[in-house]
Amino acid sequence: MSRKFGSRNYSSRVAALRLGVSAAAIVLAMGAAGAASAADAPPSNEVEAVVVTGFRTSLEKAINIKKTDTVATDSILAEDIGKFPDLNLSESIQRIPGVALARDAGEGRQISVRGLGPQFTRVRIDGLEALTTAGGTDAAGGTNRGRSFDFNIFASDLFNSITVQKTAQASTEEGSLGATVDLRTARPFDYNGFTLTASGQASHNDLAGDTSPRGAFLISNTWGGGTFGALLSVAYTKRNLIEEGTSTVRWAKGSAFGSGFQSAPAGFTLAQINDAYHPRFPRFDEYTDKQERLGATLSLQWAPSDKLLFTFDALYADFKGTREEQFLEAPSFSTSGASGIGDTNVTSAVIDGNNTLIKGTFDDVDLRVEDRFDRLDTKFTQYALNGSWDITDNLKLVGLIGTSKSDHNNPVQTTLTFDQVNVDGYSYDYSQGRVPLITYGTANLNSPTAWVLSQIRLRPQTALNTYDTVSGDLTWTLGDTWTLSGGLALKSYDFETTERRRTNGTTTNQEPVIPAGVAGIPIASYSRTLHFRGEGLGLPAGNVNAWLVPNLSVAQTLLQLNSQTAFGGAFRLGPEPALGNNRSVQEDDTTGYVQADFRTEIAGMAFRGNFGVRSVKTEQSATGYTFVSGSPVKVTVDREYTDTLPSLNLVLGLTDTLQLRFSAAKTMSRPDLGSLTPGSTVSVSGATRTVTVGNPNLEPFRANAYDFAAEWYFNKGGLLSVALFKKDVDSFVQTVQTIGPFTGNAFGLPDSIATAACGATVGCNASVDWRFTAPVNTSGGTIKGYEINYQQALRFLPHPLDNLGLLINYTHVESQIDYINSSGVVVATNDITGLSRESYNATVYYEDDRWSARVSAAYRSKYLTRVPGQETGTDVDGTNKTFNVDASLSYTLNDNFKLSIEGVNLTDEFQDQFNDSANRVSFYHHTGREILFGLRYTY
Repeated sequence: MSRKFGSRNYSSRVAALRLGVSAAAIVLAMGAAGAASAADAPPSNEVEAVVVTGFRTSLEKAINIKKTDTVATDSILAEDIGKFPDLNLSESIQRIPGVALARDAGEGRQISVRGLGPQFTRVRIDGLEALTTAGGTDAAGGTNRGRSFDFNIFASDLFNSITVQKTAQASTEEGSLGATVDLRTARPFDYNGFTLTASGQASHNDLAGDTSPRGAFLISNTWGGGTFGALLSVAYTKRNLIEEGTSTVRWAKGSAFGSGFQSAPAGFTLAQINDAYHPRFPRFDEYTDKQERLGATLSLQWAPSDKLLFTFDALYADFKGTREEQFLEAPSFSTSGASGIGDTNVTSAVIDGNNTLIKGTFDDVDLRVEDRFDRLDTKFTQYALNGSWDITDNLKLVGLIGTSKSDHNNPVQTTLTFDQVNVDGYSYDYSQGRVPLITYGTANLNSPTAWVLSQIRLRPQTALNTYDTVSGDLTWTLGDTWTLSGGLALKSYDFETTERRRTNGTTTNQEPVIPAGVAGIPIASYSRTLHFRGEGLGLPAGNVNAWLVPNLSVAQTLLQLNSQTAFGGAFRLGPEPALGNNRSVQEDDTTGYVQADFRTEIAGMAFRGNFGVRSVKTEQSATGYTFVSGSPVKVTVDREYTDTLPSLNLVLGLTDTLQLRFSAAKTMSRPDLGSLTPGSTVSVSGATRTVTVGNPNLEPFRANAYDFAAEWYFNKGGLLSVALFKKDVDSFVQTVQTIGPFTGNAFGLPDSIATAACGATVGCNASVDWRFTAPVNTSGGTIKGYEINYQQALRFLPHPLDNLGLLINYTHVESQIDYINSSGVVVATNDITGLSRESYNATVYYEDDRWSARVSAAYRSKYLTRVPGQETGTDVDGTNKTFNVDASLSYTLNDNFKLSIEGVNLTDEFQDQFNDSANRVSFYHHTGREILFGLRYTY
């Protein structure tokens, strides 16, 4: 594929990258040749092992790393990762102060650091920047097409250490407004000779009633007097789970859908009813997830002398599975006109103090059962070659060459819906809590003849992210005080995403089009009864627990959904109806830095730090579709921008145990990928009508960051620290939303585009309201907070209590971000999205020669996901607080074997999303508790 960045052809860029790789290889080879005459010797002390024995010891080592680092960091070492009862990597990282976790399918997926969401966090694996993306439920964002790193791709067992760097320095690559997370896989020189470790677990989920296997294996050895080593590790996880709950999508006023409801009950005017908020899709949901996670690492290390070290790291991960989502819902509450809310009569109503139609009975309500099936697979591969050469005692060269690739494929995303219309006596009642009582009046929920096939959705999707990197760093030590360093790096990043839907070659929505041959097939032949258990939901008495649903496993074959030619090509797929999800972004970054590190004394106090500057040139090419004369045309927009990023880090040791830190830096984070798409996308999905306009000329997020910390290392393994932080964001990206008729829209799009997008969807045309969104740069605001961290092994207690220890951290963050409307007027000042004002982690542990026990709690206060809210008149959308408790107990049988039992999500925490400050429920699901029984072998 040929690309151009301004006057620069992409092929020349690839050539430059390859030339850099070759040059680095030649330099390192010359180093090897020059060192060949030196006597073989084991690696120098710089190749420091990170695997340690015992949880307490790993904590002590992590504290020492924090104390000696010039930048503000927090680390978890291998013993922590292997011992915490964590389902995946992100759940290990959440133990670090300031890190908050967002979950999907019952396990952690993405992280926020100090209030900044996952799109602002950069992740490096063995020194290489990488991005992994997976698919999720619609409530969790669906297919990840942004810059947020999905940590659920990896098992914790694959990594030896995790470090979260919270302040910037010139030698660290740009791109993070929040933090840089370094993940390091195990290497053979981390171990003393031959090492073999294997573990197996049986994991039981109490809601699904299923037991699944987990396992990990590592083998490592060194030869030639410790000059060559090889390591292989493998981790495997299988999970089968049930997720149950209720959802509404959002709450809206009746007046948002044309003229609103048809009639009002006694005691209310029609205007009052239509001005109150009602659930758009009151429904019950059941998800069935089946997941498999396989990961493997390979590391080779060669130290031909004590001056030269080569390391080759390879990482592979495959996260795949299926998910089936089934709903019983009432879509007419979200549909305009006589086919929807305009034909619905309200026969009784209760409106609460928040203007919420919280309870009501209705006639002429349309019902729907929905079955969606996804097949998902993300494959991640990375290869990295690292070389370090001590050219002289004072001069050192480090080179890094590597590539990473995350290939997410959602080849099957198929949905069938059955409708049943004009049901009388339908009622819902949300007055009793998050879970409603819903009754269905005259509906026959279990009769195949009462339902009609209404939609067939086929939406296969992909998301591909690739990084190619080559870098070189030179460090010159000038005596005992000064060290100068500098480096250059070339990085090429490619993102491409696709989506196909049923098509007739135009943008017209084909999903409601049911071929006559399909309509004639009896529903009884491809349906089944769903038995909704509702365990742990607190279902109000009177709710139904069984209803008919489509049977996709049968329908796939019976209706020939995989055929591109069946029924006159009714199921032919193409990109035309989903042009917004067929796009790409390419970025080439050229960076260089200089940095000076120093170590001296002031008034007898140890004083160290660094200062420097990083310069980065970003060449960006964004490709998408826009409409010209009513037809979609592929458009590519090129641009480039340059950032100069100074930084300063200072550490003053008041005593041997008490030190102060200060840092200041200018930071930047590139706009999210979805905002950069040129042109516009017009989409209709059921009752949702959207127009999305991209902006490939967005400026990055930019901020000035300041940190101050006091750290007291009061004894071995003891730490009490307080950190204050502030970020002045002076360049922000915000999505501006307007709602109104397509006709006469501000973007100059003709009505013919709306007509094509509507297709056969009833009640959809250019004159009804559409939702328009567009990203713009704004002035941002301030994010500030503080962080408290306390760790201590309680050795002063009498035996056996002296084996106890505590880890407690607390983070408080506030922000003031101005949110504007399409006219540039500030309409709200609130927290930045993704920010939890309060979060804490607490762990109590016990460890002696035989027993190891731990209880860990993680709390995250509510956070906002959209400001203003997506629905007209709502101020915010968000996710409510979570409190997760995990525990583990292990017993060492002998030097080789260890037994364990672990509990994850012991509180069976719910994912609870809301609309508006009135806290109207939009999504309320749980996945149950997991208990793991395990055996670990070490040689």
